[in-house]
Order: sequence, then C-alpha cells, then structure tokens
Amino acid sequence: MTAPEIGVLLVDDQELVRSGLRRILRRKDGFVIVAECGDGAEVPAAVVEHNPDVVVMDIRMKNVDGIQATRALRHLETSPPVLVLTTFDDDELLSGALRAGAEGFILKDSPAEDLIRAVRRVAAGDGFLDPTVTGRVLSTYRTAAQPTGNVGPGLDGLTAREVDVLALIGRGFSNAEIAQELGIAGVTVKSHVGHIFVKLDLRDRAAAIVYAFDHGVVTPGESLRE
Repeated sequence: MTAPEIGVLLVDDQELVRSGLRRILRRKDGFVIVAECGDGAEVPAAVVEHNPDVVVMDIRMKNVDGIQATRALRHLETSPPVLVLTTFDDDELLSGALRAGAEGFILKDSPAEDLIRAVRRVAAGDGFLDPTVTGRVLSTYRTAAQPTGNVGPGLDGLTAREVDVLALIGRGFSNAEIAQELGIAGVTVKSHVGHIFVKLDLRDRAAAIVYAFDHGVVTPGESLRE
C-alpha cells in the first residue's frame, strides 16, 4: 500500500530558496507542494485554503517573519506543524520560534536527505531539532525564560516512565526512537506522550521540548540524538 503524499506549504521571501526546496521535496519522494507564500502574513489564509500537512517556513522574512507567522497559526481552529528553516547564528530567533509553537528547526544548508527526514518527521507529529545548534538554541531559550527552579509544578504528577519519555522528547527522539530506546511498544509511547501533554497542559511536542529544558528534565549541553 502506497503511503499518502505529504502536503507541504513553502514559506520564504526568496523565490530562489523556494525553487531549491521544490527540487528537494519531490512527488516521487512522497511530497506535494500545495502552495507557496513569500511573506508570513499570507500563511494563515494559505493554511485555511490548502490544508497542508506541514509548513516549511523561513524564520527571517522582511515583513512578517517566521515567528509571527507561526504564532498566528495557533489562533486557527486546526493548524499544521511548522518546520523552521534557519541559518547557523539564529539562536535567539529559534528559541522564539519554539515558544511560538514550531515543532522543529533545520539549517538551510543541511543535506537534502536531512531536510526530507525532518519534513517527514514533523508532518508525522514528531519534533526535529537540528543537532548542530540545538544545545545553543535551548540554552538561549532557557536564559530568556529565566526559570525559577529545576522542578516544574506538574512533574510530580508524572510517572517515572513518563519522565523518561519526556526526557527523550526533549532530546529530539521520535516516538519510534523512544520505543526502541526504552524497549516498549510504539503504541505505549504514544499513550505516554498523550498523558504527558494532558498532565502538563502542553499543546504539542514543541511545547514538551521547551518544558523539558525549562524545568531541568534535560539540560543544555546534554548529549542529543545524533
């Protein structure tokens, strides 16, 4: 049985960049570009009209940037996950994108196969954090957030296994990788993730990643998934 195609909305204010992304995210690899936007202001309307499975969005745009556009999507009744495209030195912007609700980020100069994997993972509901910059970005997030302590108010409501799962989410593991790491079934991981979201009042995986770092479940500099 053929897997369904992944509908992608491309958002970048440079046509040359969008052209390059089109060449990578090809139909023969399971992608279909449902629409393109040259400004973040166009994104909510494009999402409503075209119902993409994932938004691949540049973080730096001249008018409405990727952070503002990602935040605007949270006001829709339903919104697709967002994968942010960035350059090596955008730590503060990336931490802002995570707070706005982006499910992942990847460097613009990453190999094509890494971009393909990242888009697939984010479209499937898993986060993707480019390991090249993840530690720095989350350190920046944590500094800006100024947490008051290492133990979050909801952590005592999690089971030991749920804390293990939250830590692996924070390190960028997918559900399948968590299942392999902990030696449990994928359906069990999915159940744990759902319980974590409910108990900690988290809207999505990106919020769980931020929560894990903000509350000391994972610490900046800790070994991340390769």
